[in-house]
Amino acid sequence: MALIKQVAGVLLIIFMVGSLFGLGLDLALREAVRALRNVRFVLLTLVWGFVVGPAFAYLLAHLIPMAEPYGLGLILLGMAPVAPFMPMMVERAKGDLAYTAAIMLLAAIGTLVFIPLAVPVMAAGLTADAWTIARPLLLWVLAPLVAGTTIRTLAEPVAARWRPPVKRITSLATVLMLVCMVIVYGRDMWGAVGSFAIGAQVVFLAGMAAGPYMIGFGLPQDQRSVLGIGMCTRNIGAALAPLVAIPGADPRAVVMCVIAVVLTVALALLAASWFSKVARLPGEMAVPAGRPVH
Repeated sequence: MALIKQVAGVLLIIFMVGSLFGLGLDLALREAVRALRNVRFVLLTLVWGFVVGPAFAYLLAHLIPMAEPYGLGLILLGMAPVAPFMPMMVERAKGDLAYTAAIMLLAAIGTLVFIPLAVPVMAAGLTADAWTIARPLLLWVLAPLVAGTTIRTLAEPVAARWRPPVKRITSLATVLMLVCMVIVYGRDMWGAVGSFAIGAQVVFLAGMAAGPYMIGFGLPQDQRSVLGIGMCTRNIGAALAPLVAIPGADPRAVVMCVIAVVLTVALALLAASWFSKVARLPGEMAVPAGRPVH
């Protein structure tokens, strides 16, 4: 069992590094910079991602009767919006891919700044200073993201060749990691099924999909769908990083984040299907006054 746990740890690192490196290879920096001129979109992304999202997760963790470690996992997930697989979901939703690049860039930078500052305040079960929490984020989140983005910006043909193998390796590592996690944490996962933990996570993810989409303050439909999908998907690697950095973290907090791998994909698919149907309705894709051209 100890060996399987070590293998799971290695696969977790491959999952985190591969996901963020792949995100960098996908990130169209020039398109993101153009979309960032939309101040309303930027402000809504920051408010939903780093004010409403963490506060909603914190509220659910304290209102819903579940074990404290599950609540801790939910709070960490609340701090880490936007999954690396988001562009695929936005395409299904017929959303704006330029704004997808913008939200991915904002979320990556925001997560790196927000988590080390917020965890000591909001996550009572984790006793660590900001640097201890920031270190794995810099190593396993920022470094691969910067590397991938640099390659995409300076040598796009290279990025195009590397994307498929990186995604295959990351997908394989994710599947193997989930298998190892089931073996190591199977009892804790079974315990989550009998608790309110999974239900709380579904409520959180559904609320973070519907809220930004329905309360978009004048954004056009294809940008609201980007915001909704970005907020209902979670950067699992960033959420797990503080737990990896601190020895002796309760396995149930890890389990809460691992369960989110499946739930975020499922909820994002449902949200993308809903947004796509709405996009086909007459009048939904009209450009409102004041929308910036990109």
